[in-house]
Amino acid sequence: MPEIILGTIVLGILLSPQLLAGFLAKRTGRNFWFWFFISFLIPIISLIILIFLEDKNPAVAGYKLAEHVDKDRELG
Repeated sequence: MPEIILGTIVLGILLSPQLLAGFLAKRTGRNFWFWFFISFLIPIISLIILIFLEDKNPAVAGYKLAEHVDKDRELG
């Protein structure tokens, strides 16, 4: 029984860069599985690339400001 628990913990630690890359890719509007498998080949480099790539997800880009807020920015 302790071998199963230890094996699960070790497997989780070994897959953490791949899972992190996959979830980061999904959050930025990219394919989870592509970046998950790329991260097996180049784990740290793929994370650095994902951090610096532009966000493709338009919903996360930000909120549209109200008209009066935009007018205040133009005046000041």
